[in-house]
Amino acid sequence: MNSTNSQYCFRESLICLVANQSKYVLIHRLRDIEACLNAQSNKLYHMGIRAHVARSTLAEANEKRDWRIYADFAQSLIQTARRLYADEDLGLELDNTVYALDATTIDLCLSVFPWAQFRQTKAAVKLHTLLDLRGNIPSFIHISDGKLHDVNVLDLLLPEPGAFYVMDRGYTDFERLYQLQQEAAFFVIRAKSNLQFRRIYSHPVDKNTGLRCDQTGMLTGFYTSKHYPDRLRRIKYYDAETDKRLVFLTNNLSIPALTITELYRYRWQVELFFKWIKQHLRIKSFFGTSENAVKTQVWIAVSVYVLVAIIKKRLNIQTSLYSILQILSLTIFETTPLNQLLTRCDQAMKNDIFSNQLNLFD
Repeated sequence: MNSTNSQYCFRESLICLVANQSKYVLIHRLRDIEACLNAQSNKLYHMGIRAHVARSTLAEANEKRDWRIYADFAQSLIQTARRLYADEDLGLELDNTVYALDATTIDLCLSVFPWAQFRQTKAAVKLHTLLDLRGNIPSFIHISDGKLHDVNVLDLLLPEPGAFYVMDRGYTDFERLYQLQQEAAFFVIRAKSNLQFRRIYSHPVDKNTGLRCDQTGMLTGFYTSKHYPDRLRRIKYYDAETDKRLVFLTNNLSIPALTITELYRYRWQVELFFKWIKQHLRIKSFFGTSENAVKTQVWIAVSVYVLVAIIKKRLNIQTSLYSILQILSLTIFETTPLNQLLTRCDQAMKNDIFSNQLNLFD
């Protein structure tokens, strides 16, 4: 991606921060952005915006500027962020990279977004994400229509040897899972209730930890045994907090069974990622109605998320990503350097613990 495209993407990611606070519908939101930027026209130069920004310019960019520019920019940021978070401690005795794979559906109005038909009276797009759990950075994102089944995304992945891929039951396809095995990658997945499995060997477990069994065996179904002819490991676990019995399958036969259950618990981070960008970057409502506009806005939202994660790591700030985003949204036109602004706010939050305010309950 050349420097001109990079400047465009960075500039419009910053504009997205400004627009983040707007709650109006399409045309009013574009007018809000135009009014907000023009009201701060004397402060736009340091943001890389050197000309008047009109609503028609934003609308034309949504329609004509290829969304792949923003996708390339996001991927560049993702590579930077993953290097920064590579040494993050997951709290598990694992040196392997751990990914969580899942998808979320973004509902749309069929009459406004006819190109994204999902049901007879409903439109939607899906955001398929492979989240690197060291830092919760998305390493792979695919935007599809709502009809694409989650499991088909496994065909788009380039498996990383030695990495763990943690998935829910929707990704159960033993032919595709065997491809991960062939590529020397590991998977952890919830087993379906109708799984046909023959135990070969049972490993001892400590039932006080919630484990119920740790077995090595083979699939016995007519098709599943052909699609996955190798050994698998089945682990049964009782979760006392939710009163649920969970059954996991993995092709890793060596790490402790309790680590497998903890890996699946970490899968929840991808759900939090979806919740974060939907709520805080508001990708449920869009500035344009074309496919290009929707994909552009989603990739800008991903870029903003990764930018905030990079800022947090580089400045070593303990403040949450949400707090950093809110501070940037309110101070984006200020000329104060980011390190001063965020460090000052971070220190103020720490000092609140030692506030001299009267405690009525002491």
